[in-house]
Amino acid sequence: MTTFVGVRHTAEIVAREGVARMISGMIGYLEHDFSRWQEFEKLPRIPSHTPFGVIELMPASDAETYAFKYVNGHPWNPASGYQTVTAFGVLADVHNGYPVFVSEMTLLTALRTAATSSLVARYLARADASVAAFIGTGSQSEFQAIGLSTVRSLRQLRIWDVDAAAMDKFERNMSPLGIEIVRATSAADAVRGADIVTTCTADKAMATVLHAAQIEPGVHINAIGGDCPGKTELEPAILDSGPVFVEFTPQTRIEGEIQQMPEDFPVVEFWQVVQGIHPGRSRAEEVTIYDSVGFAIEDFSALRYLRDVARAQGLSADIDLVAEPEDPKDLYGLVGEFSPVG
Repeated sequence: MTTFVGVRHTAEIVAREGVARMISGMIGYLEHDFSRWQEFEKLPRIPSHTPFGVIELMPASDAETYAFKYVNGHPWNPASGYQTVTAFGVLADVHNGYPVFVSEMTLLTALRTAATSSLVARYLARADASVAAFIGTGSQSEFQAIGLSTVRSLRQLRIWDVDAAAMDKFERNMSPLGIEIVRATSAADAVRGADIVTTCTADKAMATVLHAAQIEPGVHINAIGGDCPGKTELEPAILDSGPVFVEFTPQTRIEGEIQQMPEDFPVVEFWQVVQGIHPGRSRAEEVTIYDSVGFAIEDFSALRYLRDVARAQGLSADIDLVAEPEDPKDLYGLVGEFSPVG
């Protein structure tokens, strides 16, 4: 049997643990896997692009476990009552190839993305960072805000979205945090005085939601919205303002903000910071940029974390996913149990 954790189980696990605790726990798994980055087999995600959006497979494996995530990105879905992003994922035993864990990953991806951004901010944002700005208050924004609050003592959240209802939603959901929420009048207003800026817009376009002239010394930028070819959020000049950190360079050059830059544009893979190979932020006034597109090893970490928490809480089910005849060479025997020959 294969262990299955669906949407209801995941939602119940999050409700029991709390979003902040889930993100904190996931940060630990992510940090562990970034610290052993060289042990993984890695390749860019495998996309299928259509005029409507993209469907992708994201695989990664180490010597024990293979993982993949199926994920879509359809930016116009909300207008039809569908979510922009949905996903599910699998863990398999590399020794026999059997899938051992299957999970929803729509909720889990939101938690994973927030956990990764928060881990990066813990390493790269100034230690005294207390004001976070969010350009885009869609489905990812609350998770990002809670995640950042676990790694920095935030006193103010500054928000901007072209959709006023999205800002209403953010204020309603985040007011229990007890952090001051400032509703900005523009993106420029939102980032004014911010220590950490998160861009998380959904439009599939070469957009510029953040300009170089708006960047203040010492800010850390989590650019998480640009995640496919032809989709960006930052003015290219921003990328020249400080070191740019990425997950897996071959994938980010295709999908990230650096798709706007020459092929030899220098970047630092974040695992090098975790492992102490690169110092990360070198001085308080330095601008640091995290060009995030999401990478399969992060899903590997998130799936393992959810599997372990679900097991501890007893919130999972068994599904009959893999045929297991008594005689491994007699697959037909399974059919013969139910059907007459002929």
